[in-house]
Amino acid sequence: MSKKLYVGNLGYSVSSADLEQLFARFGTVDSAQVITDRDTGRSKGFGFVEMSSDTEAKEAISALDGKEFAGRSLTVNEARPREERGAPRGRGGGGGGGRMRGGW
Repeated sequence: MSKKLYVGNLGYSVSSADLEQLFARFGTVDSAQVITDRDTGRSKGFGFVEMSSDTEAKEAISALDGKEFAGRSLTVNEARPREERGAPRGRGGGGGGGRMRGGW
């Protein structure tokens, strides 16, 4: 089990400090971060918390998943590794579906 947890369905007013305080009841919080939109700075409604041990992480999941916090029912589970994203589309890079120039 990972010590890193995904926390979803957060109220938009919830801060990283609020998240840390909520999870501190279950042990040592190594990090807590609410994910925000790069352009607007507004919360995206989810975040990640890293606990110092697997036991603490499991306790936090069983105690908080489905519980109400700041008016919303939380989703708390083990964070999955971020999926590799493919090359950005429409931005530079390789060929374009046309013919190659330079005559072969």
